[in-house]
Order: sequence, then C-alpha cells, then structure tokens
Amino acid sequence: MSQPWVSSDQPFRNTHDMFVQHQSRRFSVFNTIPRPSNIKCNLRELRQRIATVKNTQKITEAMKLVAAAKVRRAQEAVVNSRPFSESLIDVLYSINQQAQLEDVDIPLTNIRPVKKVALVVITGERGLCGGFNNFVLRKAEARIAELENLGLDYTVISVGKKGNSYFIRRPKVSVDRFIEGEGFPTAKDSQVIADDVFSLFVSEEVDKVELLYTKFVSLVKSNVVIHTLLPLSAKGEIRDGNGNSVDASEDEFFRLTSKDGKLAVERDKSMGKSDVFYPNMEFEQDPAQILDALMPLYLNNQILRALQESLASELAARMNAMSNATDNAIDLKKSLENVYNRERQSKITNEILEIVAGAEALL
Repeated sequence: MSQPWVSSDQPFRNTHDMFVQHQSRRFSVFNTIPRPSNIKCNLRELRQRIATVKNTQKITEAMKLVAAAKVRRAQEAVVNSRPFSESLIDVLYSINQQAQLEDVDIPLTNIRPVKKVALVVITGERGLCGGFNNFVLRKAEARIAELENLGLDYTVISVGKKGNSYFIRRPKVSVDRFIEGEGFPTAKDSQVIADDVFSLFVSEEVDKVELLYTKFVSLVKSNVVIHTLLPLSAKGEIRDGNGNSVDASEDEFFRLTSKDGKLAVERDKSMGKSDVFYPNMEFEQDPAQILDALMPLYLNNQILRALQESLASELAARMNAMSNATDNAIDLKKSLENVYNRERQSKITNEILEIVAGAEALL
C-alpha cells in the first residue's frame, strides 16, 4: 500500500520519514489547485473592502452631523425672514395699485412687451446632496426651452459653483454673470445680485427677471420654484409682443408659505384681493417716491430670501443623503462580513478535510 509513496532515489529510513514525505507531497499537490489561493486572496480583498466601507461610514456620519448642525441655523433664518417678506410684498402691491390709479411712472413696475428674460438660477456650492442641484438645473433647462419655444431671448445669472460649472460646460447657454458664495448668505451677497438685476432691467436689456431656486418646505421636502422678481405685477399681466403670457406655468410669485412664522405650504397662482389695499388710501408722500425707496429693499430682500431658502434646502438634502449613505454603508458592511465569515469558515473546513484525508491515507 505504501509503494506509490516510495522514492526511487532514497529509501525511507523509518515510518516517520515516510509520513513527512507523504504529507509534503500531498500538500504540494493541493497548493497547485487554484481554489485555496483564491480564497486566501478573496479574504484579503474582503478585509480591505470592509475596512474601506467602515471609513466611508465614518465620513458620511460626520458629514451628516455637520449638515444637521448647520440646517438648524438655516431653517431659523428662513422662518424668521418670511413674515417680513410677506408684509413687504403686501405693502408694495398696495402702493403699486394706488400708483397705477394715479398713472405714476415707476421704472421697476413698468410692464412692457417681453423680448428678453433674465433667469437667476441659484444652485449649491457643493455636491453630496442627492439630486438637489440636478433638480434645479433640470428646471432651468425646461424654462429655457419654454422661453425658446415662445421665441424669446434670455440670459442666465448663475449663482453657485455647481450651476457655474454646469453652464460653463454648455457654451450655447447665454450667461450674463457667474456668482459664487461661501457660508450663510448675507444682505451684502444678495445686493451684488440685486445691483446686476436692477441694471439689466432699468437699462431695458431685459424686460422680465425671474428667480429660480429651491423653496424649503421641511427637512425631508423642498420644491424647485420660479419666482417673478421684476416687474412688480400680477401673474399673467406680463406678455410678449404677440400678447402671449410669458409667466412660468408654476410661477411662485404669490405662493407665500408661512403663517405666524411657521413652516407651511399654501399655493396660490393668482394674486387675489389684498387685505392691505384701500381704494381711498391717501399718501402724505408721492407713491412714486415711496416705491422708489422700497423697491431696492424689495429686490435685496427677495434675493436674500431665495438664497436662504436654497441653502436650507441644500443642507437638508445633504443631511438626508449622508444619512442614507451611512445606512447603506452599515448594510454593506454587514453583507461583506457575512461573506467573509462564510469564506473563512469554508477555508478552515477545507484545511481540516485535507488533514483528515492525509491521516486516512496513512492507515
């Protein structure tokens, strides 16, 4: 029975030498089979993948906590600014209605046939926030296509690094200016955009100005909206040379969404009647002077509000995206650990079987 294991070069001196030679030859045969080495390699790769997933989980968890800390401040800024914005719009509309009755000429409220539209597109400064930036840019592309179908010219004022990089890669899109910002928006930041918008509209380079941004609704919901900024008029009054309305189908201008400073959503696509306006209102000053004084405040406030809403939506989207990424990393780590344990157990079982088979061969 031991004949197959006898060497022709040198005879065995004892049983121990025969066993050692038998074991060495048997394991050398097993080492030529690719499966054990592959398992060993797979285990090493699995350990590396598990370590990588753990590191990714730590990063996404940290980013989630940072976004959660920032979104609280951004949410408070949105809630605190909305009541003032609503009151300012009500006052402006009341004065504007009275000024129209008195046939007062105010440049920022003049409604003229629209030939060119300025579209202020507000995106985020960073990524890793789910589809936040993609939704805004998709809405911008849809609005640009809508204006082109109406035969109107347009120009884009891009606000945010993500929007800037997107439009730079598309030279066919007419862009008037690229603007970047860091941190929480301030009145100084919004004034830069307001000055550019004011210059374009007063010089009649554009006949309408629209804000496209993401409205903050809650930590799990936000809506991309279009806000008519200039001229100050009711929805549907702004038309092109052929008399066709050029308002966006989902114009957000009259959708004021807070009551007593609380987050709520109420959509209203028409102005309706104003509770502030009185037909017999008398002004101690000329309505034109009042509007001239309030319009710069209106522009700055509305742009600042849009920046704040967009930032709050971006941070909420990033917090949710990082939360989902963390959960996915935990699930993936568990799956990899299960695979690793199965492969490791299989390797141990195979080694035990090899030892048992070698022992049986000696019997």
